[in-house]
Amino acid sequence: MSLSFANSITVQGRARALVPLCVGAAAYLFFMYVGDTLLQDSDSLWQIKIGQWILDHHALPYTDFYSFTRPGAPWVSTSWLSQVLFALSYAQWDWAGPVILTALAVALSAAMLVSLLETHLEIPRAVLFAMFALLLSLHHILARPHMLALPVMIAWVGALMAAADRKGAPSWYWLPLMSLWSNLHGGFVLGLALIGPMSFVALWGMESGKQVRLLSRWFLFGVAALAASCVTPYGWRTLLGAINILNLGELLTIISEWAPANFASFNAFEGALFGLIAIGLYRGLTLSPPRILLILLLTWMALTHVRSIEAFAFLVPLVLAKPLGERSALPQPGTQGGESWAARYVTATGALMIVAAGWTSTSLYMAHHRFTFTMDQTPVAAVDLLEKRKAQRIFNAYQFGGYLISRDIPVFIDGRAELYGETFAMDVFKAVEFKKLDSLTRLLDAYQIDATLMVADAPAAQVLDHIKGWKRLYADNIAVIHVRTGGTEAGAMPEAESSREAVK
Repeated sequence: MSLSFANSITVQGRARALVPLCVGAAAYLFFMYVGDTLLQDSDSLWQIKIGQWILDHHALPYTDFYSFTRPGAPWVSTSWLSQVLFALSYAQWDWAGPVILTALAVALSAAMLVSLLETHLEIPRAVLFAMFALLLSLHHILARPHMLALPVMIAWVGALMAAADRKGAPSWYWLPLMSLWSNLHGGFVLGLALIGPMSFVALWGMESGKQVRLLSRWFLFGVAALAASCVTPYGWRTLLGAINILNLGELLTIISEWAPANFASFNAFEGALFGLIAIGLYRGLTLSPPRILLILLLTWMALTHVRSIEAFAFLVPLVLAKPLGERSALPQPGTQGGESWAARYVTATGALMIVAAGWTSTSLYMAHHRFTFTMDQTPVAAVDLLEKRKAQRIFNAYQFGGYLISRDIPVFIDGRAELYGETFAMDVFKAVEFKKLDSLTRLLDAYQIDATLMVADAPAAQVLDHIKGWKRLYADNIAVIHVRTGGTEAGAMPEAESSREAVK
């Protein structure tokens, strides 16, 4: 009987070791299958374009050279490493490259989350948390730099949380993770910001004498992490560039991914909040004030900016894992005694088989499917016409900037909001939405615009139909083009207004 029980423990241990890899493989295959949905954000276009420029010139950009409204203005790419990786994958496999890279990042994130959670939770619950995290993040899983940084974020916060759970300080061996994160994406500032709250989790309940010593260790780690975040080609300017994005004020409420969460209709995030409350009530959880602070902080971020929902989805389970595990108080299989060499060999063989199966599936799928960038929001025909007319200064919609950059056409504005600043970008948005009567004509005249490229249903596109000096040249269900007409002063009053003035 004891031998049977021991064998059962060994088998469970082997199976447990493969669970994170199985979850990661499943996530990878799923996102490979729906890979075209990862290619529907125009920001992916300019991210790859910048990566190609870096590879071609063996240098990093320090000023803007893609727009005609900010030429030569200081600008650093806080995601340069991700951009290079995307450019390399695109050059190798066309659009399949960014899809594979993104799917791998998502798979690694899911696998790491399960691996971190199963330290405290039963396997089914750890897997369930990972599935919910992916579900909540679906809206923001795109072929863009933040996805390549996602597994680094999980590893970093997992290391901090593990140190806090054992009432210790993080090892300095984890500092290279911060350097990697700061080269991949500007979201590394979140990792720095979480060091303080995590340290209070570690300090809570300790004797005052020990608290002082431990706090000093966390403080030194925080200073070292700050220094590590500046280990980039840009140095301290990487930190400054990332912070500038967060200081865009009102503009952050206009850009969709920075907008607050919308509860006009029921969505997955709303369900997650209800689920979080239900877990606390049902399990009777009693959390320390620092853990409550962490959860409230992550929840506030997700409520304030929808792009922070994935941070909420992947990090809140890490904060809850230990308290939930203590409530369950179940024995962890596979922890009694060491495994033999043969057992480890079987586990390694199983892991290799899973990886091989994933790669074989990728090869077979790529042989029968061509990944393409979503063109239902890309003004291909309109830009073709503008190129034929040799338009030089195009007033473009914000969401068309990435595509224009990919076509080597100077842009009026694009997704690099931190380059243009709050005042300019808000002026553009108000002009496009026609919230100010003179905003549109003032910008068209000030920048000597000779053509406009608007979204088909933009108010400004309808208004230009009635402004003297402009005529509609082209329209489809994606974009509308207006061009200046000769011999008429641009920016004149709409015809209806000028008629009324004549009557007076």
